[in-house]
Amino acid sequence: MNDWSTVEVAQVRGQSRLITCHNLQPLKLLNPKSPTPACHVVLSSYGGGMVAGDAIRLRVHVEEGARLFVSTQANTKIFKSTDGAVAEQHITGRVAENALAVVFPDPVVLQAACRYRQVQQWQLHPTATLLLVDWFHSGRMDQGEQFAFTSLHSELRVRRDEKLVLLDRLSFEPEQHIAASPANFAGYQTFFSLYLVGSPESTLFQRLAARLEQQKMPGSTGPHFQISSQACLVAVSRAKDDVYILRAAAHSREALQPLCEQILQELASEEVLGYNPLLRKY
Repeated sequence: MNDWSTVEVAQVRGQSRLITCHNLQPLKLLNPKSPTPACHVVLSSYGGGMVAGDAIRLRVHVEEGARLFVSTQANTKIFKSTDGAVAEQHITGRVAENALAVVFPDPVVLQAACRYRQVQQWQLHPTATLLLVDWFHSGRMDQGEQFAFTSLHSELRVRRDEKLVLLDRLSFEPEQHIAASPANFAGYQTFFSLYLVGSPESTLFQRLAARLEQQKMPGSTGPHFQISSQACLVAVSRAKDDVYILRAAAHSREALQPLCEQILQELASEEVLGYNPLLRKY
């Protein structure tokens, strides 16, 4: 495990503080000062993205009672692969008793001819809470690039008390599929998935779940709801007693911004993080 970057957060005199920070290229870890007891860690890179052959491996430990917010410095650009090599990112996380981990990155931008693979595995104590966002763009949308990448593979596994409660996989190769098909992406260009896992008895879990429920689109189950006319589609489901999943698709990042602001507003409440770490980012 010597080739893994490491983030470890623990309670120190009532504050969640970074007690271990070890980063290896191409990953760079930043720790902006937080105005509240929560800890903020930013994932960055030396080249503004990942080139073919890059491999980021990160271990995240959130100790008992600590609260951690993980974001990225900007969009994660995946550059083209000229020799078939794949850019990879692997994250393993452990969230201890009564702890909270929030992972809210900017989108992964899949540039033309790139190959990208990401795998995340999280282990939660029965009283821990995890809110995790996985977000990608179909390409450099401002340049009109759409589904020109070669391959995408994303896998997420979450366990509570050693029991697998969430497994989500996505594999897509535009040359082998019709991206604009209604069975695939139906013309949308940016895709946002949010996962909430925790104890159903937890006040924190219930509070976050209630905010997700508020994001359901009115009339989305009615007979006259037109998918093609929507700038942003949002679906929220309670997959299990301890798992919520929100999925959103939009034609632009701007169309998803109101959804992000709603979630960040809830995270900023005193009962969660006490502030919005991304408030002054854009």
